[in-house]
Amino acid sequence: MGLFKDQGVVYKPVEEVDLGPKSDHVYLRANVKAPRMAGLLVKIFTWFLESRIFGTLLVYILKKNNLIHKLVTNAQLEESPLFVPLHPFEDLKEQEVKCIDSKLSPPEQVQQAMDCLPNSSEKSLRGLQPSFRHWTILDYSKAYNLKEITPRMVAERFIAAVHESSNPPSQMSFFINYNAEDILRQADESTLRYKQGKPISILDGIPIAIKDEIDCSPYPTTGGTKWLHKVRPCTGDASCVKCLRLCGAILVGKTNMHELGAGTSGINPHYGATRNPYDISKIAGGSSSGSAAVVAAGLCPVALGVDGGGSVRMPAALCGVVGLKPTFGRIPHNGVLPLNWTVGMVGILAGTIEDAFIVYAAMNGQLPPDQPTRPKLYFPLLNPTKSISGVKMATYAEWFNDCSDDIRTCCSQALDKLQEHYSWKIVKVTIPEIEVMRLAHYSTIGSECSTSLSSHLEKLKPEEIGWDARVALSVYGSFSSKEYIKAQKIRNRQMQFHMKIFAEADVIVSPTTGVTAYPIQDDASETGELDYINGAALVRYSIAGNFLGLPAVTVPVGYDKLGLPIGLQFIGQPWSEPTLIHIASAMQAICKPDYRKPEVFYNLLKKD
Repeated sequence: MGLFKDQGVVYKPVEEVDLGPKSDHVYLRANVKAPRMAGLLVKIFTWFLESRIFGTLLVYILKKNNLIHKLVTNAQLEESPLFVPLHPFEDLKEQEVKCIDSKLSPPEQVQQAMDCLPNSSEKSLRGLQPSFRHWTILDYSKAYNLKEITPRMVAERFIAAVHESSNPPSQMSFFINYNAEDILRQADESTLRYKQGKPISILDGIPIAIKDEIDCSPYPTTGGTKWLHKVRPCTGDASCVKCLRLCGAILVGKTNMHELGAGTSGINPHYGATRNPYDISKIAGGSSSGSAAVVAAGLCPVALGVDGGGSVRMPAALCGVVGLKPTFGRIPHNGVLPLNWTVGMVGILAGTIEDAFIVYAAMNGQLPPDQPTRPKLYFPLLNPTKSISGVKMATYAEWFNDCSDDIRTCCSQALDKLQEHYSWKIVKVTIPEIEVMRLAHYSTIGSECSTSLSSHLEKLKPEEIGWDARVALSVYGSFSSKEYIKAQKIRNRQMQFHMKIFAEADVIVSPTTGVTAYPIQDDASETGELDYINGAALVRYSIAGNFLGLPAVTVPVGYDKLGLPIGLQFIGQPWSEPTLIHIASAMQAICKPDYRKPEVFYNLLKKD
């Protein structure tokens, strides 16, 4: 046994760690040691990994080389484990907010959100003269009320666009499943309501897509697989979907995703690689790839995703849209595939932060009665001419700058503009052990995914699972109870670090991803790909949101030299969604004049 015993790190007690800008803490870059593999190489690697003779040794080497043994498995730390990041509600005394009655129905909450928005966004839009903007929920609603177009016409255009996008030359692979008959039925019902002058809410007739990890009738919930829906039938709508249906939204189908959410590229060997609307040769990001891409391409103003490790924010940033991940426990999770209980959260992808806010409002407040935390619900009062004052934004320089040159330059400039325009303050901090947190999160999400699927995997034939997912599941299944417990100790430790930072600042700011969208290579179409170096760069800034249950939002702030989108992320303290929406709105207003139209874009509101 001594041969397989690696020395672990002895961590200082939390109170002895300096979080200030002059801390002696050394920033540890992701120590990923794994070559990119796809095609035949992945198949050979999978065979070795799944073999009884070589598998154990190979997993051991992988963990050792990537420092999991040193930083997690054999680490020595005093903290007790924190298993669920469910935060007690604290009234944060946020600026420019309105308290919402928790007993309101989803349509009533949507109306409350509309009352918080500026009376007319057209004035600010004309003033900004954007080069491109997404059609918003308000644009759809106005067009319907003015009888310029009907939900039925939008549905017909949507179906035609999806059909076109699914075939050569683009083959975008936006959807796993959509049902034209069901979409038209919903659209006809909405059209009749508008004809009678009785729309349910501003969401009436709005096309909204749902990630195929969330139950939505009449579709099976596949989780990006070819088998999961057979062993876990969908029996109705998830809570978040019920809320949208009650508001009159047209639920247009189930979007493509990385198989089992076990990757960051959005390349799915069963349903195709979701392509980036800004460059169809590039990835859309994962795992909520289809949801990000349909919003970027103009097919829907809003889509739902699930964020277990940046899976909403990463594709949002790569596809140039807004991604909002609320506080853990803020939105009910029943009806979502139970792949990762303590890190996964329903999130929203939208063309604008205002649209994300409206859908966030629709899904809020319907919490199960057994949930111990009953947070108050506040909505931000958004003002087009001024924003909240005195915001303090924490940055950790070494971490912020650990990205491509284009991202670093773009995000730094965006942050400078935000600071200059609103006179907000930058608070320089040190966030210790970020790479440790990434590995602890990986141990956690892997253990939870493997455990949730264990009874099904025993009965499955290996060929029913994609090759890259088989590799992920082999590694996931190798995590021991000792590693899981150590990871939860690290979670407690990181929670204390972050709460200390939030005592000094309102938000933590970082790029959303470390790289922009990279090419889809031909050899990945059949097997998927293993690209842990790019994967680590994509998740670099996402982990705290999931592992610690913190709310976070990404806003598009510019483009790299190839014209690919770049996102800036704001991470908030628990229950601070109103402040995050205020900040995201302020950032969006600055960047909106420079937004660019994607290469693939469908204008569903065009006048004939």
